[in-house]
Amino acid sequence: MRAPRFLIAAAHKSSGKTVVSTGLARALTARGLTVAAFKKGPDYIDPMWLGAATGGPCYNLDFNTQAPDEITAFFGSRVQASGVALVEANKGLFDGVSMDGSDSNAAIARLLRLPVILVIDTVGMTRGIAPLLQGYRAFDPQVNITGVILNKVGGPRHEKKLREAVETYTDLKVVGAVHRNAALEIGERHLGLTTPAETGELDALIARMGEIIGGSVDLDLLLELAGEAPDLPDPPSPAPLPEPDVTIAYARDRAFGFYYPDDLEAFAEAGARLVPFDAMKDAELPACDGLFIGGGFPEMFTRELAANTRLRADIRARIERGLPAYAECGGLMYLSRAIVGEGGAGEMVGVVPGEAVMHPSPEGKGLIRFIERADHPWPGPGGEIRAHEFHYARLKAIAGAPVYGRDMTRGHGVDGTHDGIVVHNALAGFCHLRATRADNWVARFVAFVRSHKAG
Repeated sequence: MRAPRFLIAAAHKSSGKTVVSTGLARALTARGLTVAAFKKGPDYIDPMWLGAATGGPCYNLDFNTQAPDEITAFFGSRVQASGVALVEANKGLFDGVSMDGSDSNAAIARLLRLPVILVIDTVGMTRGIAPLLQGYRAFDPQVNITGVILNKVGGPRHEKKLREAVETYTDLKVVGAVHRNAALEIGERHLGLTTPAETGELDALIARMGEIIGGSVDLDLLLELAGEAPDLPDPPSPAPLPEPDVTIAYARDRAFGFYYPDDLEAFAEAGARLVPFDAMKDAELPACDGLFIGGGFPEMFTRELAANTRLRADIRARIERGLPAYAECGGLMYLSRAIVGEGGAGEMVGVVPGEAVMHPSPEGKGLIRFIERADHPWPGPGGEIRAHEFHYARLKAIAGAPVYGRDMTRGHGVDGTHDGIVVHNALAGFCHLRATRADNWVARFVAFVRSHKAG
């Protein structure tokens, strides 16, 4: 299978990868190319920007939840109809959790045979860029670092010195030079880059990013380097989708938007129809057999969520009547009694007997593992399940003795030991799951919903 592709990586985090990647995605799309976008690691926000830039989904490639052969097949299945594939790294090229580099961005580059374009933050740097690039090339010769984008360049003189250093001491191609520009600054906050839904005038902003990055990068050279990637094995043919026999409502709005595209696709593969609703505007849930509320930033919209008393009452009544429901992180916070933050408190659904209190630093962060308890409502695969968490909220003032569905073996969860509070047929926790071969939680949840519909 022919698949022109490249990896945008960097020497360290906060080098401007996401801005450059988003700009490139829009610039290439504006050329008429179908761009398949990917993000390495468990991330929701960066893929939102890339998806908005291409007009399509951005998929995650994650060694924590996917086996290497699974990543290869998954990647191949999503690039078949594209003109070029862009993969954005996380942190630095050689960074990962494992010291042997087996889960690093470089490992993704080797696995998928991706030409690597390094984005270098050049602030305060001139000739010193050369030994940096030489070291990266020598550290792992199997990683095909083929070009460099000079980022945050101070001006024409600075650019000239940087280009001369790269051309004199390395054989890398300078693919582009992006000068410092206020139009490329996206505000950051506790979970990283802000989401596209919060920036206002999204299309105009991304279009401007595409113009600036596209005008600063030699797109023809970039596509030439991407086209040098060797062929990939043909992916397996997808199975036909079954006719949906259950309907699941899911929150999709400014407060809740942390969903993996392939997880949403997995609902259709499991025979479920997804129907979105707006937790701030809709007066009641749509007709449904189950409920799914993903993560997001409900603490930023506490007032609006609290004001929608009719929907909160409807959700609580339906869950108390036995509606199967699953809530992750922000969804857990929404199902709690209240969200408490710097801006005050707002009453929430009240199914989970506790209050979600925001803190100035993360309460849980990183790759996690857990074992499902006997009280978990859906039959599981057995053994440890891998997932991730990233939350500044802690559940406090928990009434009674909650029933938990998970024992944490790594990570924090709700209380440092457990996660997944079970109330009626609802499960709510801080863990973010991914539907993969090791744990197709979507199929398990849909089967649970189906069994209650049949009953």
